[in-house]
Formats: sequence, structure tokens, C-alpha cells
Amino acid sequence: MKVSTIVAITIGAGLAVSGCASSSNPRDRIVKATAACDDITVQIYFEPDSAEVTKEGRAVLSQAATQAKPCKVDRVLVLGLADAVGAPAANLEISKQRAASVTRTLEAIGLPAAEFDLAAAGQSGAVTAGGDPRPLRRRADVTVELSAR
Repeated sequence: MKVSTIVAITIGAGLAVSGCASSSNPRDRIVKATAACDDITVQIYFEPDSAEVTKEGRAVLSQAATQAKPCKVDRVLVLGLADAVGAPAANLEISKQRAASVTRTLEAIGLPAAEFDLAAAGQSGAVTAGGDPRPLRRRADVTVELSAR
């Protein structure tokens, strides 16, 4: 057999095989989505002088709990914050109450956490270096640390 005939047969066979591979069922190419167990961070805002989780805050926490369902919840970090208005001791107390209120809400929603880690910063960091109050400080920062099951 001539070399050119062997080359032609080899190329023809390669094209035939590649043609078969491209005619597979499109469903074979669907990739099953896996649960992304990346940490979730949300902020829950409060009314002035209040530690009660609002309806909107509860909805945000519920969404986070739903997103975390397919994963293992390793730890939940909750940091209560306050603005610069009022006495520092009162601001520290309300930031503690905000962290506790968010934690109770997460437990009521049914978020299974191995550990809840609460902290309160009060008004610490509520004012810029120039003396201006930072906006949106009446909140709790929540981080849900996740891992794959």
C-alpha cells in the first residue's frame, strides 16, 4: 500500500470517529450544578434605638438560611454595630442586643450552626478621621461560614 493511501484512510477514519462524537445527545453535555458552599455575608439594618429585626431583615436572614441548606454550617459570626449618636455605653449595649436578636432570629428560622460567635463594637469606628459620622451603622454584620457536606 502506498503511503498516500494509508494517510487518506487514517484521515478518513479520524473524521468518521470525530463525527460520531459530535452527534451525541445534547443532554449528555448538561453539567449537574453542585451546591456552592461559599461563605455568606449579609447586613441587617435596624431602626434608631432598636434591636428588633425588621420584616426585611428577617427576609434577608431567611434567604441566607435557604442558600446555606445544602451545605454544612460550620460557624455563624454576628457583629452588632451602632451609630455615633448617644452615649458610648448605650451604643455598646444596643449593639450587643442587635447581635443577640439576629442570632435568635437565625435559630428560629432553623439555621443549624455548630457555633454562633457574637460580638459587639458599639460606636467604635462610627466616626471618620475627619469627625463625620459614618452612614448605615445601625446594623449587624452576619457571616455564615460553610463547607461541603
